[in-house]
Amino acid sequence: MTANNTNKPAVASSTVTRDLRELDVNTNNIYESLVIMSKRANQISNNIKEELHQKLSEFASSNDNLEEVFENREQIEISKYYERLPKPSLVAVQEFLDDKVYYRNPSKEA
Repeated sequence: MTANNTNKPAVASSTVTRDLRELDVNTNNIYESLVIMSKRANQISNNIKEELHQKLSEFASSNDNLEEVFENREQIEISKYYERLPKPSLVAVQEFLDDKVYYRNPSKEA
């Protein structure tokens, strides 16, 4: 795994077999770990979606004809870039395992 030039974490782009015992080391509860990772994956997904919409909104115009939509190479390249990014769930798992995710459980603090 190598890091790309956009300071994104180095994440496998396909399925990785994980040892479940690694996932609950910090929380001592596999379900709590999964909830933390899923919430982080949702945050990552929302950030990527917002970033993509901002970049694609630059190409939006009120009078696009069908030919202009299919011929916009820059828009296609942006879309392809985002399709090649690792899945948010893979990024979230890697961040969790690397202790890069801040979380707290108020019920445990009391």
